[in-house]
Amino acid sequence: MASHATGDGGIPPRDADSKGLTRVMTLGGAYGTRNYTVKDLRDQKGQRVLVETLPFSVEEAVAAEQAGIDTMKVRFDPSRPELAAEIRRAAPNTFMAFSVALVAAATPGEAVRLGYDAMALGADAIMCQWSPRFVEAAAEAGIPVQGHVGLVPRKSTWTGGLRAVGKSIEEARSVYADIKALENAGAYAVEVEVIPEELLVEISKRTSLMTSSIGAGSGGDIQFLFADDILGNNPPPYPRHSKQYRKLHEMMAAVQLERVAGFKEFIDDVQQGRFPASEHVIKAPDGLIAEFLDGLD
Repeated sequence: MASHATGDGGIPPRDADSKGLTRVMTLGGAYGTRNYTVKDLRDQKGQRVLVETLPFSVEEAVAAEQAGIDTMKVRFDPSRPELAAEIRRAAPNTFMAFSVALVAAATPGEAVRLGYDAMALGADAIMCQWSPRFVEAAAEAGIPVQGHVGLVPRKSTWTGGLRAVGKSIEEARSVYADIKALENAGAYAVEVEVIPEELLVEISKRTSLMTSSIGAGSGGDIQFLFADDILGNNPPPYPRHSKQYRKLHEMMAAVQLERVAGFKEFIDDVQQGRFPASEHVIKAPDGLIAEFLDGLD
């Protein structure tokens, strides 16, 4: 085995802990433990359906890991990497793919650089909407890549807008061709968005890629849903393919009303002379103020 020195003083953890975590070193050179490696995920294909979410806050990431989510995606903005890094630290044991923006890389070389930047922050993989040529460059550099097919929102002008894809024979064949192109480029997984469930069932059987379904039914290897939808962070309307397991937007609205009420009561107390009251102030010792004034005079 190679030396345990990491260049940053890190000490490798034990081979595995009591929770079944696997010891890893990230592409960025940091030791850690994860619930899955890329190999583990690929070994799960056809065995069981995994669950995946995309948290938007540290608190959501912590809750998702505590709940036992299998994998996460996290949005990665290279100009403001702090949130992605905080979410990585908040859920240190969960396999996590950083989702990179389509327009963040204009060449295969930039795709590799962006992927390395994500991996240096602790990403286990990247998720992208890149062409196979960009994916191939990143995969050749050792970066695990998850592609995106079907309804790709940023490319939706090519498929007629924000609508289901794959309901005609031409589109169904195109979705399959796109997946095979990503497979040939070296991706390990693909997000499949808003295509017919039956189509994903058949495609999943015919690709080595892990298929992550969002709005594509139960035919994938991974079931993916945004934390916003799971938690009901926003009011209706909701995407057809989503399900709200909580209504946090109602709770947050109630909390906001409580904030307003608190400020109003504070304003009123000050204006009516009720705040500060005796219990909120410090009283000077006997004689202090008289002595203070004598000194001034």
